[in-house]
Amino acid sequence: MLIDLTGRTALVTGSTQGIGLAIAAGLARAGARVGVNGRTAERVAAASDALRAELDGGDLVDVAADVTSAEGAARAVELCGEVDILVNNLGIFGAEPALEIGDEEWRRYFDVNVLSAVRLIRSCLPGMIGRGFGRVLNIASDSAVVIPIEMVHYGVSKTALLAVSRGFAKEAAGTGVTVNAVIAGPTHTGGVEDFVYSLVDRALPWDEAQREFMRAHRPQSLLQRLIEPEEIANLVVYLSSAQASATTGGAVRVDGGYVDSILP
Repeated sequence: MLIDLTGRTALVTGSTQGIGLAIAAGLARAGARVGVNGRTAERVAAASDALRAELDGGDLVDVAADVTSAEGAARAVELCGEVDILVNNLGIFGAEPALEIGDEEWRRYFDVNVLSAVRLIRSCLPGMIGRGFGRVLNIASDSAVVIPIEMVHYGVSKTALLAVSRGFAKEAAGTGVTVNAVIAGPTHTGGVEDFVYSLVDRALPWDEAQREFMRAHRPQSLLQRLIEPEEIANLVVYLSSAQASATTGGAVRVDGGYVDSILP
């Protein structure tokens, strides 16, 4: 399948590392003009330079803005211009006993994982509808469906993101704009390595630590390994394309078979 995103502008939030960086690379490789987003100009510039080196070029826009604030979200959209593909990838996670999560931490998780996406959708969706094309992808998680006991607040915020995706897909009905959630499974990123080592013996080599983590904490995975960020990016690039025109309002899984159900 030949996916050509030439002429499209994408904004990928939280794209200086991990899944977001892989998504930015995939979209740029398919020809899109991609806004690389992070909170500081230094980190954004470093990520953009790394991508240009990897891609031997690429049409990239540095988007240094904290999209968890209204001002930062507006700044991000201003820097990108007309956004055709919005990938709400930014998210935070961390292990904490359920009964010890206070109100402020709950609010922080909703501000970052849910409201930042809602705010950008509100900003970008009208233009997409007016132009008759648009793609909104909200990066959710298997934790939205299988709430992890060690991070209930994260799981609940990602559940909310599934509902956000479905609701805005209805708002865009019949317009040529699609809105979907992507349910990503346990993925190999630097942040996840830290998380894995918070739950298993830090003395273990990474390959052994990963296997122990999957055995003890993610035994439902049919892959029996962590997913690589590029595997998440491949699905996002497809869903961003014209070929995915009939997929909207969905919670599309790239979870390695982690969620043990026929439907999410």
